[in-house]
Amino acid sequence: MLQIGLMIEGQNGLNWQRWQKLLALAEELGFAFVFRSDHFTNAAPPDQDSLELWTSLTYAASHTQRIEFGSLVTPVTFRHPSITARAAAAVDDLSNGRLVLGIGAGWQDREHHNFGIPFPPKAVRFEMLREYLEIVTRLLRNNEPVKYQGKHYALDDAILLPRPRRPGGPSILVGGNGKQRTLPLAALYADEWNAVFAGPEKLEQLEKHLDRLLHEAGRAREAVRRSVMIGTFLARSSRALEERLESKQTTAEQSLESGVLIGTADSWAEQLQRYASVGVQRIMLQWLDLDDLEGLRLVGQEVLPAFEAG
Repeated sequence: MLQIGLMIEGQNGLNWQRWQKLLALAEELGFAFVFRSDHFTNAAPPDQDSLELWTSLTYAASHTQRIEFGSLVTPVTFRHPSITARAAAAVDDLSNGRLVLGIGAGWQDREHHNFGIPFPPKAVRFEMLREYLEIVTRLLRNNEPVKYQGKHYALDDAILLPRPRRPGGPSILVGGNGKQRTLPLAALYADEWNAVFAGPEKLEQLEKHLDRLLHEAGRAREAVRRSVMIGTFLARSSRALEERLESKQTTAEQSLESGVLIGTADSWAEQLQRYASVGVQRIMLQWLDLDDLEGLRLVGQEVLPAFEAG
């Protein structure tokens, strides 16, 4: 059954007041999870409020009871992998096993420049991502001290104590659509693979490629959960929907194939089921207006009941 949750852009004005309201409402309405991005600021001005990732996830762990939550995704450039592994293990324990740790190569150069964080070329960041995933998974899953010597990171008899209460620690998510770099890493390390702004047809093609990579890696297809993050526009009326489609010079079908859900609440469930038909198990709804709590209530009341068995 398809699970529906939220994706919050942490650099898009996220502060404590908004985060607290969003988490409480997600629990109340029956969303399955809340993910958030990990950014210092926006790719272009103006700068807005942005809560630090692990502080906010610690709050989520201790102030929610049911929903899963996590990073979509945390860049390898921000923290050493051992720091991320330690934080993830602690937050997962605090939440009784509800954290999903999404890790990625990073992409936004402006925040790195503004805050003085090195931003290597893309090829180097993916080298770092491979080593990062190796280190994080070994620290979380090995009960013995870890030795590792890579090009970018090194460990010498490192062990996480206390050991994660959940066997293997939190689930690892690898996000991205790239067949050459991202999907091979997902096939090797991920418990969940997340595509971004992809329609059902494209997702079906990417999933088949991932299946081949998993077979080559000796892992079962079921070993990696499939999810997608999509854009959203919730029209409050048929007229508002017509105006939106006209302004974008598109149709609802064309928009969905580009990974953006446009429609009134009564049409969302049918469109979302298109993803389930190609094997997607979870959908992250990108919710850009962090103050549109009325819209979230509308989704909770008119869309989520179609998926409540999940």
